[in-house]
Amino acid sequence: MDVQRIQEALRREKLDGWLFFDHHHRDPLAYRILGLNPALHVTRRWYYLIPAKGDPRGLVHRIERGVLDALSGNKARYSTWQEQQTGLEALLSGTKRIAMQYSPRCAVPYVAMVDAGTVEAIRATGVDVVTSAELIQEFEALLTASQFESHLEAGRIVDRICAGAFRFIGDRISSVVSEIEVQEWLLGEFRNAGLITDSGPIVGVNAHSGDPHYEPTRETSLAIHQGDFVLLDMWAKFDRPEAVYYDITWTGFCGEAPERVKEVFGIVRDARDRAVKTVAAAVAASRELRGFEVDDAARGHIQAHGFGDFFVHRTGHSIGTEVHGTGANMDNFETHDDRRILPGSLFSVEPGIYLPDFGVRSEVNVFVKHNSAGTTGAVQRELVRIG
Repeated sequence: MDVQRIQEALRREKLDGWLFFDHHHRDPLAYRILGLNPALHVTRRWYYLIPAKGDPRGLVHRIERGVLDALSGNKARYSTWQEQQTGLEALLSGTKRIAMQYSPRCAVPYVAMVDAGTVEAIRATGVDVVTSAELIQEFEALLTASQFESHLEAGRIVDRICAGAFRFIGDRISSVVSEIEVQEWLLGEFRNAGLITDSGPIVGVNAHSGDPHYEPTRETSLAIHQGDFVLLDMWAKFDRPEAVYYDITWTGFCGEAPERVKEVFGIVRDARDRAVKTVAAAVAASRELRGFEVDDAARGHIQAHGFGDFFVHRTGHSIGTEVHGTGANMDNFETHDDRRILPGSLFSVEPGIYLPDFGVRSEVNVFVKHNSAGTTGAVQRELVRIG
């Protein structure tokens, strides 16, 4: 935790402080940003305020008085609810506007960690509570150089495994291969490469590919035949601390694809490219860009081709040590994400068109530097011909 840098950001955002709060590990962001041990035994409420000026200070329960010992500043103690209330008022003395892990109307769920009652209690002291979403981006969601390298390293392996999966299908299609068999093959390749994933991968054939979050099971798994459409969505990272995910989706056809399939793929591909170019152009021109604008770029292209009703999710999500990270999402559909896209941001761009008989998604990862932005791995230009 860099207190000085946090305080500079608070003054820039015209905030009097950033208040961290937790009870029973409800806010993992607080532990990561403050550098607290996530294994701490926490059964009582604690508060820690980083003011825009001056020394940080905290409030802890007497039976867990050491919970914030790793952090600088004085920690007042309470036992009764009355002491807690007066202690909270004292903690916030001199502040009028503070940030917390709160999101108005839960517009950014990844940041909405503080319960409504606690926000009410803070506001009852006369202090205004605003969202910490932009601060979270700056101090939790931007990658270090080593994290970015772990992403690139994982990406090279995942790209190779993805290509191998299409060959695996092609080699076995004559003797029948199923969605679940392909998924198990992918997971085996991940293990062999030292990669882990929190779920998936997605292997969807024909109508299953039209379900954005379909995942095969023994009961639902379909066999893959000549003339079938196949979607592969996979995400993985190295099994080590601070490693960052790589997340892609590719599609292919067993044999020569019909023109209708090629057309839909082309629309999705071009929407993806339009979104990536929007990011790259804004960064090169030093123009401030926000997540919703990237969604608009991809979605506008799909809508212009008459498939707007079949693009049923946001264009992309933040990527970090969790596959769905806490930075800006490329979204003006599920939410209106007006967070800035900052240097050090990593996110997916993955527009899709989901029809009753097949669905196309094309997903790449985009990293933003100070003066440039672009994709970080292989980019699909044409449908993979399987077999």
